[in-house]
Amino acid sequence: MFVDSHCHVDFHSYDEDREAVLNRARAAGVGMMLEICGGDIARGSLDIGMRIVDREPDIYGAVGVHPHDAAAYDPSLEAKLLDLMTHPKVIAWGEIGLDYYYDRSPRDVQRRVFARQMTLARERQLPIILHIRDADEDMIAMLRDYWTEVERPGIFHCFSGSWKLMEAGVELGFHISFSGNVTFRKNHELREIARAVPRERLLIETDCPFLSPEPYRGKRNEPVRVIEVARQLAQLHEMDVADLGHLTALNFCRLFRLEAAAPPAATTAKA
Repeated sequence: MFVDSHCHVDFHSYDEDREAVLNRARAAGVGMMLEICGGDIARGSLDIGMRIVDREPDIYGAVGVHPHDAAAYDPSLEAKLLDLMTHPKVIAWGEIGLDYYYDRSPRDVQRRVFARQMTLARERQLPIILHIRDADEDMIAMLRDYWTEVERPGIFHCFSGSWKLMEAGVELGFHISFSGNVTFRKNHELREIARAVPRERLLIETDCPFLSPEPYRGKRNEPVRVIEVARQLAQLHEMDVADLGHLTALNFCRLFRLEAAAPPAATTAKA
């Protein structure tokens, strides 16, 4: 079994063929997916994502406010997050973090909102899903301030950072997840970093609809292509692709305390 540990199948680019997209993944052996709700608050992604989580028995949810939307974080949005966290299939707080590449929210606001969400996730004993872009030093410092001595730290999602960031993540107990960018021809250093991650900390993801791997680069990504990421990591770790899929599925299930072969029944029949 393969697990797509980070996808955004709530995006409108799937509105015409979402069920076909999910069925293609299942037919290829993708047995579980983690839908990241809250990727675009203004678009209503929290509600759309949670309807998918409700409807699909093999899709779990993560809920949080992306650093792009940090400026929109207020008491009413926090109250909504806390309510969604009671859902039985919400297994993580995220994606949260810091993005100094786009700077769509002021950096001081990003840091404040990130700290607040870590505090709430700690209180609820939930792993966190981290978005980190061009913010390695501040991320390491904030994790050491807010996120040590945590039983299940979480995931560095779509890793694209430095050796120092990867080593800090491993030291702090995080899993390191790789997406389609690890297959890009010029990303030699990222592949060397991926080779160095301990096998028990590896995860695979698509971050779809973004970052479609080679040979699909530039096209809309979808969960079935997580197998191409697995193929790349299998080469780097000198493993069979099926074994790499099995390993990363077990890593995911252990992190989130899930039964690999038995996802829960859908909790509602929302459309």
